[in-house]
Amino acid sequence: MFIMAHIEISSFVFDCDVCHTRCDGKSKGTYLFADDAAFSEQYEQLVINKINNSGRFNANKCDNVGYPDIVVYNLDGSLYSYIEIKVQRRTFMAIGNKLPRSGLMPSETLALNLSDLLRYFEIRETTHIPTSIIWVVLNRPCIVKEQQSFYYQTIDALKLIYEQCGDSRRFKRVSGEGDIVNGIHKGVTVNYHFSLKELKVWIPDKI
Repeated sequence: MFIMAHIEISSFVFDCDVCHTRCDGKSKGTYLFADDAAFSEQYEQLVINKINNSGRFNANKCDNVGYPDIVVYNLDGSLYSYIEIKVQRRTFMAIGNKLPRSGLMPSETLALNLSDLLRYFEIRETTHIPTSIIWVVLNRPCIVKEQQSFYYQTIDALKLIYEQCGDSRRFKRVSGEGDIVNGIHKGVTVNYHFSLKELKVWIPDKI
C-alpha cells in the first residue's frame, strides 16, 4: 500500500500547498469558551497524572486566581514550578497573509493568549518561581504522529522571543459567538505566536 508523505522543507516546516492532509484554515466563527475550557481540562489532568507517575514530583491543579493551570512540588513539599497547558487543535493556515513579518509557516506555528503570556511574565518576575508552557498539539498530521504531541518552553525563554519579535507575532481575531459567558467576554481574541523550532519535546521530568 502506497502512503503519501508530507513534504518537509525544514524542521517543522512542511509544504502545505501539496499536503494530502491539509488542515482546515477556515475560522470557526463560533468560539465556545466553555467547551474549549472543558476540553483543555482533560489534558491538564493528563499532564498532572504523567508528572505524578514519574515519581519525581507532586503536581496538582493550581487554585491561585490568574496563575498557570498546574502547580508542581518537590517530594519534600517545597514549591518547584508552575505549568500552563495550552491545547492547540487548529492550525493558523493564514499566518503568512495575516502576519507576514512573523516569518512563521502554518505547520510550525503555535499560539498563546497574549494577556495570559504577559501575566505569566509578571508572575515569574514577582514570585521567582520557574514557569513553563506546555502545548498539546492535535489534528496536525505532519507534526503529530500519534494522538497528540507535547512541546514546552520556559517563560524566561518565551519572554526573550517576545522581546525580540515584538508585534510581528501578535494577531487579533474578530469576536465570535460563544466568546461571551454570562455577560463577560472570556474568549481569546488576541494571540501571540511561537514556532515549534523554539520549543522542546516535553517529557514528565522536564518541567
